[in-house]
Amino acid sequence: MTTVADVQVAVERLWPRSGAEDWDAVGLVAGDPADEVRRILLAVDAVLDTAAEAVATGADLLLVHHPLLLRGVTSVAATTAKGRIVTDLVRARCALLAAHTNADVVERGTSGELARLLGIEDAQPIVAAHDGSGDGLGRVGTLPRPVTLGRLAEALAHALPSTASGIRVAGSFDRTVQRIAICGGAGDSLLTEPAVVGADVYVTSDLRHHPASDARERHALGAGPALVDVSHWASEWLWLDAAAEQLRAELPGVEVAVSDLRTDPWDFQVPQ
Repeated sequence: MTTVADVQVAVERLWPRSGAEDWDAVGLVAGDPADEVRRILLAVDAVLDTAAEAVATGADLLLVHHPLLLRGVTSVAATTAKGRIVTDLVRARCALLAAHTNADVVERGTSGELARLLGIEDAQPIVAAHDGSGDGLGRVGTLPRPVTLGRLAEALAHALPSTASGIRVAGSFDRTVQRIAICGGAGDSLLTEPAVVGADVYVTSDLRHHPASDARERHALGAGPALVDVSHWASEWLWLDAAAEQLRAELPGVEVAVSDLRTDPWDFQVPQ
């Protein structure tokens, strides 16, 4: 019999807690470590829809990328969205577990899988881990052959699930790029890292106005990369299939499924 505790051990092997940022809240959020696990559902977000899917499909554990309780709360009453998620999962004896920044830094993490999708060679972390493990935040490497910035953006648009926010680009469509820096999820904190500054283009998500504007101005003066901003959810969604594959190898006999639900927060865009 495989238990929640066994899944925790497997998750620790694949995405060690030591790789998580100090501010993060990874690990078991709800559930009894002694409960049996026969089916695991993977999703980027623990939201009402993915919790309902886990319950409806008989999952014993919902493993998500984004922690449900990242910030402190004083109540998980079912009158709140987070409380309703916890209540529904606990009633169904479905555990909730999060692998967040500890799943970002590994070779087959969020950035690593995006690099693999683009065919980037010799990918290395933008910010290496302090323990010398070879893991770290983001990835930077080289495409086998140069492409235009526009073609790179189009490749991302075809490979990633579509979202209302689409693919946003700062730079000339016809500019040739080959050295690519990537950070799955929010990445403007890495904009001034040498590996990013030295790249031809930086692919990430959630770029805020002022950091992006400053980076765009530097690029216009010939210093720093062009920018490609994709959906935060879409950039991390790629990791789910890799995580499912690894969990199946770690936990033979346990069914592992990936949610098809789109949990990007934006529903539609109105053309201007």
